[in-house]
Formats: sequence, C-alpha cells, structure tokens
Amino acid sequence: MPMNLARKLIASHLESGVMTPGEEIAIRIDQTLTQDATGTLVMQELEALGLDHARTEVSVQYVDHNLLQTDEKNAEDHEYLRTAAQRFGLWFSKAGNGVSHPTHMQRFGVPGRTLAGSDSHTPAAGSLGMLAIGVGGLEVALAISGRPLHLRMPQVWGVRLEGELPQWCSAKDVILEMLRRHGVSGGVNRIIEYHGPGLAGLSAMDRHVIANMGAELGATTTVFPSDEAVRAFLGEEGRESDWVELVADPDADYDVEDSIDLSGLEPLIARPSSPDNVVPVREVAGTEIAQVVIGSSANPGLRDFAIAAAMVAGRQTVPQVSFDVNPTSREILTDLTRMGAVTELVAAGARIHQAGCMGCIGMGQAPAVGRNSLRTMPRNFPGRSGTKEDSVWLCSPETAAASALTGVITDPRAWAHTARMEYPKIELPGRASVNTTMLVAPLDPEQAHTVRPVKGPNISSLPDLTPLPERVEAPVLLKVGDGISTDEISPAGARALPFRSNIPKLAMFTFTQIDESYPERARQVGESGHIVVGGENYGQGSSREHAAITPRYLGLRVVIAKSFARIHWQNLANFGVLAVEFDDPADYDSIEQGDTLLLEGLHDIARTTRLRVRDMTNDRTFTVHHRLSPRQVDDVLAGGLISRLAHEQQSPEEGSNRVEAHSVVEAHSVTAKGDRD
Repeated sequence: MPMNLARKLIASHLESGVMTPGEEIAIRIDQTLTQDATGTLVMQELEALGLDHARTEVSVQYVDHNLLQTDEKNAEDHEYLRTAAQRFGLWFSKAGNGVSHPTHMQRFGVPGRTLAGSDSHTPAAGSLGMLAIGVGGLEVALAISGRPLHLRMPQVWGVRLEGELPQWCSAKDVILEMLRRHGVSGGVNRIIEYHGPGLAGLSAMDRHVIANMGAELGATTTVFPSDEAVRAFLGEEGRESDWVELVADPDADYDVEDSIDLSGLEPLIARPSSPDNVVPVREVAGTEIAQVVIGSSANPGLRDFAIAAAMVAGRQTVPQVSFDVNPTSREILTDLTRMGAVTELVAAGARIHQAGCMGCIGMGQAPAVGRNSLRTMPRNFPGRSGTKEDSVWLCSPETAAASALTGVITDPRAWAHTARMEYPKIELPGRASVNTTMLVAPLDPEQAHTVRPVKGPNISSLPDLTPLPERVEAPVLLKVGDGISTDEISPAGARALPFRSNIPKLAMFTFTQIDESYPERARQVGESGHIVVGGENYGQGSSREHAAITPRYLGLRVVIAKSFARIHWQNLANFGVLAVEFDDPADYDSIEQGDTLLLEGLHDIARTTRLRVRDMTNDRTFTVHHRLSPRQVDDVLAGGLISRLAHEQQSPEEGSNRVEAHSVVEAHSVTAKGDRD
C-alpha cells in the first residue's frame, strides 16, 4: 500500500508495537537534543542510570536558554553541562552559539533520522524530513542510553498546501492560520504532514517556522518531505552529502486531511494570551505597542531578520518602542553582519542581544505591565515573558517591523502602501558562514571515563520518590482552569530558571503564577500528599519535566483533569504522579479547592482503567479513568521510572533481561553506523 512520509519514518525505526493509532509503539532514536533549561536534569538522570557512554549516533547538549549571568548559578550550570557532556560522550554547544533548533538543523539534522529532544519545539527538525519529537528529559536520557522511545501511535494529519504566499505574508502566517482554525489542542495525538504544490515556495527555514509551532497545536510532531528545498539548505551549509530524497508515495492517504490555499492568506496575529487567539492584523491595527522582539526558534532564519532589516533600513523606529533583536545562531549573526543587515537594524534603533532564546523564555526583555509586546516567538502564555501580567502578541517579522516603525500594530501591507515601498527582494548568500569553533566534540569512551562532572553548590541530586500508596485521601490543594501551561506550573524567567538544577529551591516557585501560597501550603500538608484538579489540556506548552517533578517533590500524588497535554501527561507518569481524567467533565464543576478526595484500590490500576473517587467533603462519588499503558502503570506504582529501574537492577532475573535488551540496542547502533559508513 502507498505510505505517507510519517508512517515511512516510523516503520523504518519501529522496535515494537503496531502502527495503529492509539496503540503504544517503541521507536529507535538516532539523535537527541537537550538544552540547558532541561539538560541539567537529563545529566543527573544519566548519572542515576549509570550510563557509560552515549549509544546514539549524535547527541548534543546546547546552552541557549539561560544565558544571563547575573550571579554564579548559570555559569556553574554551564560548566556542569560541559563536563557532563564530556563524561557521557555528547557534543556541547557553548553559550552564544545559537538556539538549539536552528543550530541543530544547520549542523546535525539529517533527513530520515529520528530525533528526541527535551524541548517541545524539537519537531522543528521535521522541516528536514526527520521524525523529531519533543519529550521529557528522562525519556531523552533513556534514548541516550540506547533505549527506544515509547509513544502512542498518532494519527497522520495530511495538510495539502496549494498556491503561493502573497507579498507581506510569510511562513508565520501559515502556522497562525492552522492555529486559528484548529486551536491549541487540534493536533493532539497527531503527526502533521505537509504536502502538495505549495511546498515549492517554502524554503527549509520557512518550513522550520511551521514545524516549530506545530507544538502549539499539541501535535506529536510535524513532517515535511526532504526535497529540493532541503537539498538546497544542506548545500548552503556545506553538507550536501547528508541529503537524501524522502517523500510520501503517490496516492498516499492520511487519517485526517486538510488544505490551505497559501495565496488566500493575509497577515495574522495571535492576541494575548494564547497562540490560538488569532485574528487578521487589520482587525487590531492601531493598537499601541511598547516593544517589538524579532528572533526565537519560531522565526530563526536569515530571511526573517533580513526582511526586517530591509524594511527599517534608512528609517527610525519610534521612541516609545523598544526594538529588540535576538539572533538565533552565531552563523546567522555573521551572515547578517556580512550582508550589512546588522548595521541597518542598529541604525534604525535595534538593540542586538545574544544568540539565544532570551526573551522567549523570559530571560531578559521582559515587557512593562499593561504595555503590548509584539514578538515573532512561538508562545504567549501568561507570564512566560518574565512579566506576570504581560500582554504578548505573536506575529511575523513583516508585521513586527512595520509596527516598530509606527508604534502601533500595523498591517505591513498598509504600511508599505503609505511608505511607497515594494516588497524587498532579499539576496541571501549561497553559502552560509559555517563556524564550528563553539561546538565541542565528544570525547572517546576511554577519555570520557576520566572526566568527573563539575557540580557547583546550586546543583542538587534527584529527590527520592516513594511508591504510590494503595490509598490516597488528600485535599485538593489547587483547582485550575483550562489550558494551564507548564510555564504556569513551573515558571521560567530570570528569577526561577537559575534554580533548574536545584529541585528544592525551584519547587518554591511551583504554581506561583496562579497561587503564590501553593508551595507553602503543600509543605504544610507534607508527604501525606495532595491532589490538583485541572481543566482541558492540562500541562500544555513546554516539555520541561520540572513541572512534574517539583509538585511531586512538594507532595502531589494525583492530578484529576478533563484532559492532558501529551508531554506533561508522560512526565507525570515518569515521576510517579497518577494522572486521571473525569468520566463526566461536569464532575469538575462540583469540586472546590480544599475539598478532601479519597481514591482507593490504586494498586489495581494495572487491571482496571476506571477508579471511583469519594468526595469526602460533599459526600458524593464520581468516576475517573486513566490511559496508562502497562509500562506506565509500573512506573507510577514504583514512584517513577528511575525508581522502577533502580528496583529492577536489584533483581537478577530482570537484570538479565535488561542486558539482553541492551544487546539489541547495541546491534542496532552497529547497523546504523555501518549504514552511515
């Protein structure tokens, strides 16, 4: 039968399971990606797993999120990551080298490979014809150690692109149109595969924009074919030999289908405070702004900066607007400089920041309260910018640049008409300014064993997590609404993120975006435990497993929600928190914060997916269910995946099974290396 590209990629890496949507499968992972906001936990997990040396083809540790060094904490973490990368055989990308996603695409991305990353925007590499999936850090640690990645087989959602983007529209408007149509949960349990004649007008970096923000749809990943656009990109990067053509078979079918006529798009913008709150720019034109930020992994390409530079060249941004530019890689910053674009941006009033995530993760560039900030970034969840009561809008570089020049939200078409400006024709260099001096290659295994990771005083050990008890009678310590993001559970920003390696310290920021009293109330309840109740799409957004481990550290045992976002749901299981869903969503309304709930028979969840919950406060009973696989059930009952693995290491019989599985992994690694050679 003809196969779509997503199924081809999965089939070529399938370790176990059947490719039936909803069934659990395991796939072999070729590459991994970690960044500094999540990587320190991954390195601690590799230590806990007793890894000798990375068993993947390529694993890279990036430093791109926490670049501000206002005290010693970030510098200590960077040194820990550098030395841990040496110890375990990973590449290390130094601070300032670039945002992980575009940098990985430039230097390591290979069509046909699988990539697991401890960052939810890892699917950006799908722009090269890779199967790239964002997961929790512990799953990346397991992949580095040679174990397969487990996930539910997604549906494949085919989106046919037709026509050609009109002037003053770009790739950001394509993904904003998808969000306008389908919302932040429209892609849950789906792989989005773009195909059709409209692809011809989208470069590999344009596709990166779309694949990156597929995460905002809740999609497992996004896939584009490896065609002439990918070949051209790899040629520009001096890696022509890595290209291979990968496309869907003729007449391939999809589980779900959609289409977009690119020629019918217009400039779009996401209003505060959700990526799917999308309207045409013309509908909100004239709204005053105080900040414009261009950059981030969502608009990382040379073209994205060059078009803004061409628009502001010879002009001046208005005094009341802070015009901030975050180059996404050192390579792109070099090329922008050689093109003269940096001079044009600076002359127009731009503030040039480090090559990194920066304002996207709330590490600098936090906006003023009550003032609108336009950003070419992927997310605008409340407080993510570093300002608790922020007002962040998401748009294309064209809309951002036009608005920076006027001081109000401006449709770039209207601005061009007034300015009498034609759409700029950008001449990009045919060869990128490749510079690998800030990439530190991994040591060979013999050298690696001599390295001891350097741990500063701010780096703690992973906490010991106890098994799930048979019975939980506990208060609902917090009740939250729909769409709660991991930014709201474990906030980013310059105050909290420096403690990402120190779970006891970071735990004191848990849920403080919503309720500042939560950490202290959780400490008072203690190890007897508590429950959190949530609405739809609980845990959307970032893959950071801190949002699972810090509330668990504070005593969280059960989350009851209407539905869960995929990565956070898996992270909860990884750290021994039972995630269950209401059978009747109306039961959510009957629960109040402070109610005491009783769940019994929890050790029977391997035999039944349904549980009865007794509301002790209101003397009523309702039912919930879980979607855990037998493997996940074992993890939850043991108190988390690491606890289960530690227990198995004490069992000779299970230990022998683990050695046998490890041998299988080694055989795959040898085969893969032979294929490359």
